Amino acid sequence: MAHGKAGRVRILDEDVNDEQRSHGAKGTGQIDTVISLRALRTMSNNFLKWLYPGIQIKRWILTSLFGMGVFWLGSNFTTSSYHFVNVFGWIIVLCGFLLTLLGMLKLLVSLITLFLPQREQDLVNILYQKRYLERGPKIVAIGGGHGLSNLLLALKEYTSNITAIVTVADSGGSSGRLREQFNIVAPGDIRNCLVALADAPALMGQLFQYRFPEKSELKGHNFGNLFLTALYEVAERDFQEAVELTSKVLAIRGRVIPSTVESVHLVARYTDGQVTEGEASIPRPGVGIERLYLNPQEVAPTQEALDAIADADVIIVGPGSLYTSILPNLVIKGMADAIASTQAFRIYVCNVMTQMGETENFSAADHLKVILKHTRKDLVNAILVNTREIDAPDALARYKRENSFPIRADIDVIDEMGIKVFAEDIVGIQDYVRHDSHKLTQALIKAIEKNRVIRR
Repeated sequence: MAHGKAGRVRILDEDVNDEQRSHGAKGTGQIDTVISLRALRTMSNNFLKWLYPGIQIKRWILTSLFGMGVFWLGSNFTTSSYHFVNVFGWIIVLCGFLLTLLGMLKLLVSLITLFLPQREQDLVNILYQKRYLERGPKIVAIGGGHGLSNLLLALKEYTSNITAIVTVADSGGSSGRLREQFNIVAPGDIRNCLVALADAPALMGQLFQYRFPEKSELKGHNFGNLFLTALYEVAERDFQEAVELTSKVLAIRGRVIPSTVESVHLVARYTDGQVTEGEASIPRPGVGIERLYLNPQEVAPTQEALDAIADADVIIVGPGSLYTSILPNLVIKGMADAIASTQAFRIYVCNVMTQMGETENFSAADHLKVILKHTRKDLVNAILVNTREIDAPDALARYKRENSFPIRADIDVIDEMGIKVFAEDIVGIQDYVRHDSHKLTQALIKAIEKNRVIRR
């Protein structure tokens, strides 16, 4: 209590004279009076600002009041026994009503113009997001890397009820250096997903993706990673809180949740018996991965991730690197059980190209078998695969040098596994062969609606 009184005296120090400060309890009463007077004065000034010229509020308030007066005046004539006066009264009533309506509508438009950052042109977008997108299905997307962020970029135009559950096991580049220096979970994939879901101006997205040049002291670091790390320290080393605060800065559509907030490293055991730890070291050309697990193995998923999974209408696993983006989320203790136990429509999005050191010579069925081997046989009930023949000699030649090839859609094998197959053209070919975000989203929407998940 003493601290609270001292705070009030400090705040109002300039309004309290020396005589008031010298009093005891009596002085405190006088200070309370000063507080009340200052509050009333502030309220009065704020109210008067609404009547300042130029903000287009006063004129429409007066128009509405004038219309009400005309309406009242005309209503007095409508009770006259003279037909002419009676009709004249109704005409005045109508004019008064129209003036009142005009004033109120114009007042509403003026307020919208004042309060919306982008003025009237953004009103349609805001209504679209708040009314239409909020009625979309609750979708949980699980993964990491560019595959997940590319999916989210288009998916946010379908529903705003999106939750991205993202891996935090990255150990290379800027994320890896920050992990070592600040004992923070890897922020890189989280940052990519936040930017993909952002409704903030494009400049903010560019800022969060900015990478400092090699010649600077911050060489290789990404501004978004540094921002998340700084918020992590400000939020008393609460990474989930740092992500939530960044979500507000970027005004994201949906939520981004780390799969765990504990510091974990990926460990791979290969078919030749060797073991490697660290996400960046796991790809080994020419050697298959027998098993992937975490260190420590008893790491727990975030409660926010489990809650989102339990409440989901649709769960999308992937796309992304099988061993370094997707499985790191699924092998967390309790995560696979949470996914399999839901009534949600669960679909795995298979990659379009194999990856050297991870999935060399893999077919679509091989990807699916690895996921089910590490989790549960009933983890997903559908898979989305690409069926478009990739005719891009230059791009394929570059991939061939890295021992990477288009993934074969062995649909018959997947059917025998009891998994429903959705086969579509979902490829975009430019310098790289990747999922086309628009095609991928449309294919997923078709699969979702076939399973009667969406209810608008």
